[in-house]
Amino acid sequence: MAHNGHMNAMVLDRPGTALVPRSLPIPEPGPGQALVHVIACGVCRTDLHVVDGDLQQPKLPIIPGHEIVGTVAALGPGTTGLTVGQRVGVPWLGHSCGTCPYCRTQRENLCDDPGFTGYQIDGGYAQYTVADAQYCFPLPAEGDAARQAPLMCAGLIGYRSYKMAGDSRRLGLYGFGAAAHILAQLARHQGRKIHAFTRPGDTTAQDFARHLGAVWAGGSDESPPEPLDAAIIFAPVGSLVPTALRAVRKGGTVVCAGIHMSDIPRFPYALLWEERTIQSVANLTRQDGREFLELAAHAPIETEIHRYPLAEANRALADLRSGVLTGAAVLIP
Repeated sequence: MAHNGHMNAMVLDRPGTALVPRSLPIPEPGPGQALVHVIACGVCRTDLHVVDGDLQQPKLPIIPGHEIVGTVAALGPGTTGLTVGQRVGVPWLGHSCGTCPYCRTQRENLCDDPGFTGYQIDGGYAQYTVADAQYCFPLPAEGDAARQAPLMCAGLIGYRSYKMAGDSRRLGLYGFGAAAHILAQLARHQGRKIHAFTRPGDTTAQDFARHLGAVWAGGSDESPPEPLDAAIIFAPVGSLVPTALRAVRKGGTVVCAGIHMSDIPRFPYALLWEERTIQSVANLTRQDGREFLELAAHAPIETEIHRYPLAEANRALADLRSGVLTGAAVLIP
């Protein structure tokens, strides 16, 4: 345990304000819960949306963070399935009710009464966090925990989006950040052709995409050299929806992967016609996690990360907001 049973945490008191460092009592795990000693916590664009107030239902004050890798420090009463000392990952979906029509039909990502880590449930911008043991993923104990952290959301949501894109050989990725850089490696491993779209003029991100195996990289204002079978939009920019529709072939799919996006502008029906599809992705299921982590164990995925001390969480968020990062930011408590 940390000194005197207290831990350091970065806390959001009110959306639109900076996170505040606090010393808080280490939480006690209840029935079915695990106390996790946080080794690393990824910084996700969704954390920005929580901190900036784009997402409207946070528990306040809240400790953000939902790309958590840590070790089980203690188990609550009657908790099964995990052992003390085991390395686990804690994702965005922290709880689902199990009884609503969605949970009963293998769609727990659409649960009517969910709990999300770092949003309604205190998350990983702290030395310890409590998680529902049934929503933790066992992780290999070897390997760099900081490199595993982005797999917990950027990887998982990216993978769900990838499944929505179907069997597309030519795949466009709009917004080449944490999720796209993981997904590009998996897709290339599976023999698909990746076209990467970045902020116009961002040659650093375009070089990074080509380094990870993209067959083409350019600005989001450019047309790809060939029609795409599908496109996934990771950037929270609604105007990219008609742009991506223009880039996909007849019968193609545009997948909106973010939890928050600016408004989609009006566009002519001709862009959607010819059986093109716009599909949104909401959250994840534990089955997505099991499938993705199994694939990730065998695909050569190297996450590109930038480490920050926990106390510099506000700087990590600012760097993500300004677009200066290639890859993912990770806090190290």
